[in-house]
Amino acid sequence: MKDKLMNGMQRFAKAMFIPVLILPIAGLLIAIGNLFTNAQLIETFPFLDNPITMGFGTVLSGSLVSILTNLGLIFCVGIATGLADKKKAEAGFTALLGFLVFIYAMNNFLLFNELLVDPEALRGSGQAMVLGVQVLDMGVFLGIILGVVTAIIHNMFADKEFDNAFQIYGGSRFVFIVLIPIVVIFAILMSYVWPVIQSGIDSTGTFINQTGNFGLFLYGTLERLLIPTGLHHLIYTPFLYTSLGGVAEIGGEVFEGARNIYFAEMADPSIRVLSESVIWDARGISKMFGLVGACLAMYHTAKPENKAKAKAILIPAVFTSFIAGVTEPIEFSFMFIAPALFVIHSVLSGLSMVTLNLLNVRAIGPNGFIDFLLYNLPLGIERTRWPLFILVGVLYFVLYYLLFRFLITKFNFRTIGREEATQETKLYSKKEYQTAKSGAVVNAVVGDRETEKESGSAPLIVQALGGPDNIDTITNCYTRLRLTLKDPGLVDEQTLRADTGASGVIVKDHNVQVVYGLQVNSVRRSVEQYLGRDPEE
Repeated sequence: MKDKLMNGMQRFAKAMFIPVLILPIAGLLIAIGNLFTNAQLIETFPFLDNPITMGFGTVLSGSLVSILTNLGLIFCVGIATGLADKKKAEAGFTALLGFLVFIYAMNNFLLFNELLVDPEALRGSGQAMVLGVQVLDMGVFLGIILGVVTAIIHNMFADKEFDNAFQIYGGSRFVFIVLIPIVVIFAILMSYVWPVIQSGIDSTGTFINQTGNFGLFLYGTLERLLIPTGLHHLIYTPFLYTSLGGVAEIGGEVFEGARNIYFAEMADPSIRVLSESVIWDARGISKMFGLVGACLAMYHTAKPENKAKAKAILIPAVFTSFIAGVTEPIEFSFMFIAPALFVIHSVLSGLSMVTLNLLNVRAIGPNGFIDFLLYNLPLGIERTRWPLFILVGVLYFVLYYLLFRFLITKFNFRTIGREEATQETKLYSKKEYQTAKSGAVVNAVVGDRETEKESGSAPLIVQALGGPDNIDTITNCYTRLRLTLKDPGLVDEQTLRADTGASGVIVKDHNVQVVYGLQVNSVRRSVEQYLGRDPEE
């Protein structure tokens, strides 16, 4: 039962990436739009003071806010697509139809029972306009629930076919036929149940706010601690896109979730200072500064004869962490061979967010330095206080460096460059760590760590995963190739790391995650092409 629950959570976490990874693009384009309407920038560069560029910036920022006001629909389609085992496009289309049926069913039921409030008094009523239809304000939860329900029904009946005159009702059309009564009944039930659930969510949000910096510390710490499981997305996503991360009225519209709020504030020039809720998306401070200090400590504590090799491994890892916020290559370098360092890293990550909050820093820093510059420079110092973010980052760079250097030397942790004479510099996998704990000796062998982007690496990857017949499904998130295998015992972790450039391998029941970093998309495509599989299947 436990394994089944974990498998389901991992599948859900993978599906969440479809809608979640789209939203930062909208945020960056809103930031670009702000460049053309920023008063300080226009004062510095007078040629920007013209109706063409200012109009373009206003239209660009304003148009993308529509994405934030329709997150329920976006999550519904995205999650249904991600969870579908086959015919993904049809699953997404069916989810869209189901979403429309739901909001109109709920609206009509509320109207029939005289439960609709005055449209002019929606604020604080628990109701909202969704695609122009007044319903209970379920926010992004509506999309998540309907996406999951649609995917389950789609996976059960997508291959159902009929004979003779009933042929036209088979396949995805039958899925929609089954979905209609379920969605209508669900809309009626939610009309009574959701107010109770919403009350619980509000109470949870109130509790978290009352715990103040302690709650923020737990949030930042757990978000890092769950990295090995791949479930860390389930920690921060509710705070970014639901009322757990705050509620604010901006420009006459109500926005829920830290990221939705600051995206809307970015597009509103009347906002002088970003809301406090932005702190829930300050997770990038340890990515840009802390882990860089940890890498410097690992380099300085490496054995003299291994420093050149350690540098060759650490520099690319530092670059991807600082610039893009991709941390797995660094974290996997000590996560399993020195778990205490990973715990320290997680704690420091939580503390760094608390420090930012204590200093009232409102800078946006979810990932790496590129995002940081694009978000904060156009907004200016007054609205974000971004120089303080950098100052705190430098402080934690030093703190990470000193703590890691002390602990590595004190306890003789076998971090990069400190391996025994019979070992070479490498990243350990979770399986090897567990073997080491049971008393077995972990033999470390590694080769070139540069990931091959060409399709020529696909045969080796497939072979190391147990062959084509062993691979059930292939997907990916931001940095990891995520697979379900018939027999995970056939995985050759050493080959994946040494010969295909994987930073780490995690095996949990039939779910396998192989960390390739930013090039994971090209790796997945090459594997699918080699297997002759259509990504839609």
